[in-house]
Amino acid sequence: MKTKIKILVMTAALTLFMSGNATAQGMPTYDNTNFISLVKQLLESGKQTAQMIKSVKFLKDAKEAIEQVSSVVQQLNAVQEIADNNQRLINVMQNDLQDILNSPYIKPEEVTRVTESFSAIVQNSLDTVDFIDEVLSSDYLKMSDAERAEILKAKELESKQMVSTITTKTKRYRDIISFRKMQDKVNNRETNY
Repeated sequence: MKTKIKILVMTAALTLFMSGNATAQGMPTYDNTNFISLVKQLLESGKQTAQMIKSVKFLKDAKEAIEQVSSVVQQLNAVQEIADNNQRLINVMQNDLQDILNSPYIKPEEVTRVTESFSAIVQNSLDTVDFIDEVLSSDYLKMSDAERAEILKAKELESKQMVSTITTKTKRYRDIISFRKMQDKVNNRETNY
């Protein structure tokens, strides 16, 4: 940059000394063409700057729109996952729980405990669905989309934990039934001594 300035100054000085228009007192000469060209360049630069400002604003608006869409997609994914988990819970209640309760290896006094255990999980699941409906259908304390997505993500994790818990309970009761069945076979086998 400094080198360019030095070259320009040297060129200007040489031009002044070599031209016939130079005066002894060093009076500068003005070229109207160069001045007009400079003004045109400044105007063009101003237009480009204005266009860049518009582009930056457009990109900022586009970024905000993308963030909103991303937040909505996250909310939809979380709600879909919660709905899938609730369907798994319903399937367990309809199939596995019925099999467990109908097993001859579950004692009558255990039926109430098993039922209450599964019912608590299902009730929690229904409460989650009601809460999600409230969060999505109202402005729930005027929260932003990002805050809403965060709550739904937490509820999605809670829903996954419920599925894990009910799967573990189902496996445990099936293991108990299997053990009691084997124990019954061992205790009731015929001996050929």
